[in-house]
Amino acid sequence: MVKIIQNLGARVVYYIDYVGAITKLFFQTLYWMFIPPIKRERIYEQAKRIGLESLPIVSLVALFIGIILALQTAYQMQKLSSEIYIASIIALSLVRELGPVITSLVVAGRCGAAITAELGTMKVTEQIDALETLATNPVKYLVVPRFLAFTFMLPVLTLYANLIGIIGGYLICVYRLGIRSNMYISMTFDALQIKDLVTGLIKTIVFGIIIAMVGCLEGMRTEGGAEGVGKATTTSVVTSFILILAADCIFTAVFYFIFP
Repeated sequence: MVKIIQNLGARVVYYIDYVGAITKLFFQTLYWMFIPPIKRERIYEQAKRIGLESLPIVSLVALFIGIILALQTAYQMQKLSSEIYIASIIALSLVRELGPVITSLVVAGRCGAAITAELGTMKVTEQIDALETLATNPVKYLVVPRFLAFTFMLPVLTLYANLIGIIGGYLICVYRLGIRSNMYISMTFDALQIKDLVTGLIKTIVFGIIIAMVGCLEGMRTEGGAEGVGKATTTSVVTSFILILAADCIFTAVFYFIFP
């Protein structure tokens, strides 16, 4: 019994320490973000890695999500002779939930893990200590460019994923279910509201902050050589996934149930 209580207490202390560490890193990032000089080339480099280089995998995943969503919806809608509403369901599902969440999870798995591995390697090889020796703040040099790149590029990727997903649904509805092209497009835009688009983009900004903060924190806290880098990368991805889904649940409840 004592051992169980000790383990429970240790986990509670760990989580409290983790929340404190990530909060501290977040406010340090906000502070250094406005302290000149601003290294634009480092921000552009990270934006390219996170945004441009993620386009192929995001395109593939979004296209398949749109196709699968159309097929699954059609299976039920055909029983009700309501195939024309498939376009509305696809558009709302993608813009409100699936687009932001799936894109964020893909980027977290691809870029969040890469950031943790990169910073973790720098940590265990003492390159971060070398930056401090050269009077360079690690948060400003390493975290701020990644933070800004995630914050700006994830909404752009989400808009792109929404479009590709709707195109995937279009292919199934028009060429498989026989729905007219103009009808699909009309039902898609009639179903969407500005609120749906805005809430989805707000989610992605928060998701981007989560991925950046978790990835950078885990990388900068890495210990134990190559094995430690592997553990930190795994922890980063799992933690990002959990926090993204938890944040999405909270935002959905707030936007559509508490303040509809």
